[in-house]
Amino acid sequence: MKLLMMGAREDERIFAEKWAKENKIDLEITNDFLSPDTLHLVEGKDGIALQQTMGLPKEMYQQLADLGIKQIATRSAGYDMYDLEAATEAGLIVTNVPEYSPNAIAEFAVTSALATVRQLNKIQANMAKQDFRWAKDMISREIRSMTVGIIGTGRIGRITAQILKGFGAEIIAYDLYQNDDAKEFLTYKDSVEEVVKEADLISIHMPATKDNYHLFNDDLFNLMKDGSFLVNTARGMIVDTAALLRALDSGKLAGAALDTYENEMPYVTKDFTDKEIEDEIFKELVNREDVIFTPHIAFYTDTAVENLVAGGLNAVYDVVTTDDSQNRVN
Repeated sequence: MKLLMMGAREDERIFAEKWAKENKIDLEITNDFLSPDTLHLVEGKDGIALQQTMGLPKEMYQQLADLGIKQIATRSAGYDMYDLEAATEAGLIVTNVPEYSPNAIAEFAVTSALATVRQLNKIQANMAKQDFRWAKDMISREIRSMTVGIIGTGRIGRITAQILKGFGAEIIAYDLYQNDDAKEFLTYKDSVEEVVKEADLISIHMPATKDNYHLFNDDLFNLMKDGSFLVNTARGMIVDTAALLRALDSGKLAGAALDTYENEMPYVTKDFTDKEIEDEIFKELVNREDVIFTPHIAFYTDTAVENLVAGGLNAVYDVVTTDDSQNRVN
C-alpha cells in the first residue's frame, strides 16, 4: 500500500513517519497542497491525506477517482472546504478527524476569554509605548462575576464550560442536542437568542453548517448586553465580521477574541511581514485594540498534532482496506 500525505508541516513529519513505521506503510510526505498543478503527485498512490484550507475545483473529484483514489481524508475536524456532493458523485469517501484534543481548543478559548476580558491587548500596547500608568479604561471585570454563554456543547464546549465554571462563573448554553452530563455544570436555554441576551461572555463551539452561516449577525449582536465579550475558536463563517465590527463600534461588544475569520484563507499560515493586507475588514480586525486575533491556532499542541496525523492516516487506511470509515462525513 502506498499513501500520500499532502500539505504536511514540519511538525507533522515526525508523527507521520512514526505512524508509517508502526503500520508498515509506504508513505510519501510532501508539503505541497492538492491542486490541479499537483494532481500528478497522486498517480500510483492508493490513498491521500490532506491538510489545507483551500477547496478543490469540482472536476478534480472525478479526476481523483479516475486515478484510482477512493477517498479524501482531511487531517482536521472541519471539512467545509470540500464539495461533499461532488465527492459523492465521483464515488469518493470524505473523512475527517472529529476529535483529536478537545482540551487544546478549550484551554485556548479560556485563555482568549481571559485575555480579552482583562484587556491584555490594550495593556501590552501601552507597555510597548513605555506608558506604565493604570488608565481608567483598563479596569476590567472578573470572570466569576459573569454569566458565560456556551454556544455548542460538544466535547470542546463542555470542557470550556467546566473550566470557566471553576472560576465561579454562571454557565448557560445552547445546543440542538442537549447533553445530560453537562447539565451538572450548566443550564441549557431554548435558543441562541436567549443565551446572548443573558450572557456577559459568549464562547462559540459549533461546527460550520449551511444553517449557521452568519448566525452572529446584526440582529443577534443587537440582542446582547452592552459591553459583552465574544470568543470564537470554532469557524469564521459563523460570525458576520462586518456586523461584529459594528457591534464593537456601538459598544454592544467590549471586546472579541477570534481564532478564525471567515475569509482567512489568503492569510492564515502565511507570512505577511512587510506585505500589504488587501482585505480591509481583516486589516481592521488585526489592528484593533479591542480585538485579539490569532491565526486558527487554538488546536496547536503536540498532542493534537499527533492525533490529527494518526486520525487522518488511519481513515485513509480504513477506506483503502475496507471501503469505509467510522469518520466518514458523506
